[in-house]
Amino acid sequence: MAVPKRKVSKARRDKRRSNNSKLTAPELVRCSNPECNEMVRPHHVCMTCGYYGGKKVIDIKTKEDKKA
Repeated sequence: MAVPKRKVSKARRDKRRSNNSKLTAPELVRCSNPECNEMVRPHHVCMTCGYYGGKKVIDIKTKEDKKA
């Protein structure tokens, strides 16, 4: 049976266990609203216009609406 010759240091152990190197930024796609064309995460509602899959699904209040 194989036995380690020396103790594995905490730094080496933690480097092996870290998942930071495996994480990637989420991909972005264009909004389905032709007038908007904002970059949004896939399968998420556009927070600028409220469109998802070419249809308006939520009403987004603008700064002017909030002030009134």
